Amino acid sequence: MKLSNLIETWIQEMLEQDGAVELKRNELATHFHCVPSQINYVISTRFSPERGYIVESRRGGGGYIKITRVTPTSGNELMHVVNMIGGSLSYQDARVLVQNCYEYDLISQKEARIILAALSERSIPVKQPEQDILRAGILKNILVSLA
Repeated sequence: MKLSNLIETWIQEMLEQDGAVELKRNELATHFHCVPSQINYVISTRFSPERGYIVESRRGGGGYIKITRVTPTSGNELMHVVNMIGGSLSYQDARVLVQNCYEYDLISQKEARIILAALSERSIPVKQPEQDILRAGILKNILVSLA
């Protein structure tokens, strides 16, 4: 298993216990026998807002990184997702958002498959960055219609 996957799994296990975890980057790097930038890489790529996490950091001697799993509140969960999207969205990030919506029972598996088909590169046959801009708008419209 890759080191990045091991670090992600370890952090996920900590999050399952408490819902949030505070990490010291240097201590975690020492634990996994890697450089601190490897920890930064894992956190920035695997624990992003698109994946349902809030990451806070404080620099300095007593610095830390706090990761919290965001759980939707009742009511307008899909509207919260719409507001997270922004003006441009890669297919990979769209997949993660749609998967999170499915995992939180905001959409059905069938709806998730249809949405992903509509957002695919074959369905939006224009060049970048227009493709990502169109993808963001399409996903927003779909989710608003489902809300």
